[in-house]
Amino acid sequence: MRRLPSILIIRLAILLATPISGVAAVSAQDPIDVDKRLGQYVAVELTMDVSKLSASDRKMIPLLIEAAKIMDDCFWYEAYGNRDQLLGSISDSDLRRFAEINYGPWDRLDGNRPVVPGFAGKPPGANFYPTDMSKDEFERAELTGKDGLYTFIRRRPDGSLTVVPYRVQFADAMKRAAKLLVRAADMSEDAGLSRYLKLRAEALLTDDYQPSDLAWLEMKDNTIDVVIGPIENYEDKLYGYKTAHECFVLVKDKDWSKRLARYADFLPQLQATLPVPDRYKQEKPGSDTELNAYDVIYYAGDCNAGSKTIAINLPNDEQVQLKKGTRRLQLKNAMRAKFDKILLPIADELIAADQRQHVTFDAFFSNTMFHEVAHGLGIKNTIDGRGSVRAALREHAGAIEEGKADILGLHMIQQLHRDGELEADLLNFYVTFMAGIFRSVRFGAASAHGKANMIRFNFFRQYGAFDRQEDGKYRVNVDRFREAAEALSAKLLRLQGDGDYEAAARLVDEMGVIDGQLQAELDRLEEKGIPVDVVFRQGLEVLDL
Repeated sequence: MRRLPSILIIRLAILLATPISGVAAVSAQDPIDVDKRLGQYVAVELTMDVSKLSASDRKMIPLLIEAAKIMDDCFWYEAYGNRDQLLGSISDSDLRRFAEINYGPWDRLDGNRPVVPGFAGKPPGANFYPTDMSKDEFERAELTGKDGLYTFIRRRPDGSLTVVPYRVQFADAMKRAAKLLVRAADMSEDAGLSRYLKLRAEALLTDDYQPSDLAWLEMKDNTIDVVIGPIENYEDKLYGYKTAHECFVLVKDKDWSKRLARYADFLPQLQATLPVPDRYKQEKPGSDTELNAYDVIYYAGDCNAGSKTIAINLPNDEQVQLKKGTRRLQLKNAMRAKFDKILLPIADELIAADQRQHVTFDAFFSNTMFHEVAHGLGIKNTIDGRGSVRAALREHAGAIEEGKADILGLHMIQQLHRDGELEADLLNFYVTFMAGIFRSVRFGAASAHGKANMIRFNFFRQYGAFDRQEDGKYRVNVDRFREAAEALSAKLLRLQGDGDYEAAARLVDEMGVIDGQLQAELDRLEEKGIPVDVVFRQGLEVLDL
C-alpha cells in the first residue's frame, strides 16, 4: 500500500455527487493525521480450522458470506447513502480505507467527527430520515409506521413526508439475500437451522421478523449459525427507532458452550435480587434463555462499523423475549483478540501494579457474558402501561440499556459469587471491569456503549469506587465498588421502569461525558500506541475455502 505523509492536509473540498441529502459541505478541513487515525485499529484474522466442519457446513459458508455482503451494502445506505460515489471520490488510499472502516466520512471513535473534507457533522438520523426534517415536523406528521423499526422517512416531490418500508427500498437486495439463505437451508443437515434460514429469508421480503426470531431461539444443535437482517437501533441517534442491517456468520464452540449453559438457569432468581421495588422487576425472564460461545468468521454491516461487537443478546423483540427468552452469543475469538491486543496493554498503563494480576481473560469473558445475560433482566415495558422502555426513552434508550446491562452483569457476578456459583477471586471481576471501562470509553460519544461507560466511570468516581494514585494508576476499592454497582443498578432500572425521558437525558448530558482527567488518561493510551479496536481480515481466502 502506498504510504502518505503522516499529516495529510487537504484544503480543497471533495465534491460528492450524492452525499446524504442536506449534509453541509465545508471548504476546508483541519489537518488530518491519517496514519494516526488508522492506527486506532489493529488487524486481526477471523479464521478457524474449517476442516473440522461437515462437508455440508463448509458448502453453506460461502452462501452465508455472500448474503452478509448484501447486508453490508444495505447498511452503507442506512449509515451514509451512496458508498461507491463516496469511495470513488477519495483519491488517497489511506483516507479511503478509513472511510471504509467507518462506513462513511465520519470518525465513529471520535464522536462522528468529519474526516473526509467536504462534510460537516453526521446527521443524528443518519440516512433514515431527511436531514432537513425537524423533530416537530416528524411528530406532527400523521403517517402510519413512521416510528416503525423497518421504515425510512422520505420526502415526496411536493415536500411532504412519506414512509418507505425496508422491503420496498431494498426489494432487489432482499430477493438476492433470501435466495442465498434458502439455498443454504437446503444444504443444512440440521432441521432447526434449515427452518430458521427459510423463515429468515421470508422475513427479509416481508419485514415480519418475529416468526424467524422464534425459530432462531428453538435451534439447539446447530454448528453453523447466522445473525442477519435489520437488528440494532444504535445508528438512529435522532429517535432510536430505526434498525440497521448487519450479519454475523458463526461457528459454535460446543465445548465452551457446555461450560456456560448452567448460568441461564439462574435468571429468574437473579431477577428477584435486583435492588429495586418489586414493581420494577415484575416481568419474568423467558425460560428459553441460552448461553453459547462462538467463533466468528464474518462480520458485515452495523456490527462491523467502527468498534466491533464481541457479544450478542438477541432477539430484541420484547414480545419474543418475554415469551421465549433470548440467546446470548459470546464471540470468543474476537473477544480474545481484544483482550490480548487492547485490554492487557491498557491494564499495564492504567491499573495499579498490585492489582494488575487480577486482569484475566476468564474475568473479561465472564463480565462480557453477564452483560449480555443482564439484557434479559429488569423491565422491558414501563410500569405505568405507557408502552416499551425503548419507545419512552427514545434516542437515549440505547445508552441506558447498555449501561443497565453492564452494571446488572456485575450485580449478577456479585450474587453468584456470594452463592458459591463463581469461584474465582471477586477482585478479578472488579479490576478487569475497571480496565474494561477505559477500553469502552474510547469508543466515543457516538457509541451507546461509549456513553454508557462514561456514565459508569463518572458515577463510580463520585462514589469513591476507585482511586487515582500519584503515579497515574488506578486502584479498585472493593467495598465502594460493590456499593456503586448496586446504586447505579437501582438508578438505571428506575429510569427504565418510569420511562423518564427527561431524567435519562439529564443523566446522559451530565455524566455521559469525558472530562479533562479522563481525557488525559485516554491521551496516554493513544501516545503509547494502544489500539482502540480491531479491524478484520476475513472472507473465504482467510478461511481457505
